[in-house]
Amino acid sequence: MSIHPGHHSSDTERPGVVDRRRDEYEVLFGQAPVIFAALGGPRHLLEAANSAFSEVVGPERVRIGAPIGELIPEVAAQGLLERLDAVHRTGRAYRAWGVRLLLGGPGKQRERFFDFTYEPRRDAAGQVDGIVVIAVETTGYHHERLLAAEQRALLEQIARDAPLDDTLGGMAKVIEEFSPGTIVSVQLLDPDGRHLRHGSAPCLPDFYNQGIDGALIGEGAGSCGTAAHRREPVIVTDIATDPLWKDYRDLARRAGVAACWSTPIQDADGRLLGTFAMYHRTPRAPEEKDRALSAAFARIAALAIERHREVEASHAAQKREKVAHEDLAFVLEASTAVASEPHYADCLQRMARLTVPALAPLCAVHVVEHGRTRRIAVAASTREGRELLASSVLCDAMDTAVAGALASGTTETAQVGGPCAHSGITGYVCVPLRTRGRTFGVLTLLSTDLPLDSHTIALAEELARRAASSADNAHQFTDRVRLARDLQKALLPPELPTIPGATLATSYHPAGEGLDVGGDFYDVFPLPGDRWALMIGDVCGRGALAATTTGLVRHTARAAARLLRDPAAVVAAINDALRDGIGDEGQFVSLVYGELRHSASHLALTLIRAGHVPPLVRHADGRVEEIAGPGLLLGIGPDPDLYPCDVELRHGDSLILATDGITEARCADGEFFGEGRLADALVAVRATTPTAADLIESVTSAVTAFAGNASLDDQAALVLAAA
Repeated sequence: MSIHPGHHSSDTERPGVVDRRRDEYEVLFGQAPVIFAALGGPRHLLEAANSAFSEVVGPERVRIGAPIGELIPEVAAQGLLERLDAVHRTGRAYRAWGVRLLLGGPGKQRERFFDFTYEPRRDAAGQVDGIVVIAVETTGYHHERLLAAEQRALLEQIARDAPLDDTLGGMAKVIEEFSPGTIVSVQLLDPDGRHLRHGSAPCLPDFYNQGIDGALIGEGAGSCGTAAHRREPVIVTDIATDPLWKDYRDLARRAGVAACWSTPIQDADGRLLGTFAMYHRTPRAPEEKDRALSAAFARIAALAIERHREVEASHAAQKREKVAHEDLAFVLEASTAVASEPHYADCLQRMARLTVPALAPLCAVHVVEHGRTRRIAVAASTREGRELLASSVLCDAMDTAVAGALASGTTETAQVGGPCAHSGITGYVCVPLRTRGRTFGVLTLLSTDLPLDSHTIALAEELARRAASSADNAHQFTDRVRLARDLQKALLPPELPTIPGATLATSYHPAGEGLDVGGDFYDVFPLPGDRWALMIGDVCGRGALAATTTGLVRHTARAAARLLRDPAAVVAAINDALRDGIGDEGQFVSLVYGELRHSASHLALTLIRAGHVPPLVRHADGRVEEIAGPGLLLGIGPDPDLYPCDVELRHGDSLILATDGITEARCADGEFFGEGRLADALVAVRATTPTAADLIESVTSAVTAFAGNASLDDQAALVLAAA
């Protein structure tokens, strides 16, 4: 197309100038692929344009002499006129790349991209009298870049093992955006190799996708079935007349599709994976770009499907491996959890809980103790199950089944009928708990739906075998703890005596699990002459030797105090007994020993401190005073260097004796509780005249708040309050 002749933009401009410009425009831009337009005056009247300009805006809209804003009104709202005004006003050229414009009337707009140059044109006097517009359309390049970016994004999805539905759905969306009017469908090869299954087609109606789902692969089975059969693309330009669609023509008509181009999706070895189809609403043949698009995305779909299959195969292998090992894992984890319980009843209760619902919905554990069978643990997955386990009918039936397993020492299984069946129980398995050649209990699993299979029974038997050994160890541990507690109890006063004019309170908290007898002790006992003896001490170490030493100290003190009226002499006797009675074991003892006498106005005490935590006196006014008499540990040498200390307790005053398990209790940061916090705990008591019990409560609460319940050492305290 030649340059359109135009009117000059100035009445004073000579016709020769216009003709010369027109000739120049014709020579430069007449058949050039770039878009050219010459605009005159401040209204931007179209003076000349080449064929490329006409193709972009539409030949019917090219009118020489009309303002560009009237010819292409849609650009007014997109800033183009404002930019032309600025160039005309300032005389400065404007260049821009990748400018997006929507061209066309309402409902017919299409997106285009351009690189623009707006060059001001000047008259002989140097004044701007127009603008030369030169543009290169970059829509194809822009779309190619976006398409490449979308392809990269899809490949990244595949590399990240994104779900196949997401990848195929994203691919369909990309193609439909870049090729308006196209509807994408992907079908996947069925594992049987003979049918195609729905993969992704977000813009096709559901009834259509359902109608072709499971279609047989073969000649004449539509575009996709035929393409899968032939292993080559199948182009159907008009579904209404093509014989390949005879079985699906009505379905396609209802879906509103009239053309379908299908490409087989194959892996690198040529194995069929599925089909990739592009539908259109009107009969249509593909262009070269459509074929290239189809081939490119068929390859991407192949990568996605192959990766999906690899991931699925990996998951299937993992699942098989998990199934193969889950039995062993269950038994190992369950037996480890059971073995972690140190106490007998807790051990069996943990076993019962672990079997529900992993092995069965209901579980009960029975043990034989002192010749009688009792139920020691139950577990149920629901409240109804717990109620069922408590029913008398089921208890009677279980007792009978358990007795059989105990008698035979072998696993007993049965399906349940009669009253139990009416309650919802369908079957049971009783597995004996055996250790060291004897059966001491039974693990019973009960089913409420399907019978317990051999696999479940085998797991139950293995768990019972391992748990029986753990339970037996826990039973021995429990017996040891009980023995230690009984022995510890025997080393402390069974109860505190009543002292006229005073109240007494004590606390004792053993360290750890209480497996060994602790070394902390206290005692209060009457003496002749209306006197009372009280003491608190700490034997180094734990266990049998500590218990023996504690007993030696207490018994020596009780015997010597009745014969010797001097507290220092009593403590010296204890020292002699320790040195004579423990041989080479090297047992040392810290001790506070005191004797109490009544006077008319107060309680009088004489205290002997031998290497122990200093006693404290809390006065009625809240002051706390440390009684710091010197003295060495007992059992070290012949002379502990003892110094008596006299104390008067008046109404409201209290004596507090504690072991170093309290003052040396540690918090999480390793800091000691210390004698300062002990004093603070005594001051913090709110009662006007606190009792011995009030003070003990304040001290123990403060220690627990500071260090928690776990203690590394025994903790003992004795409080005497003057009433």
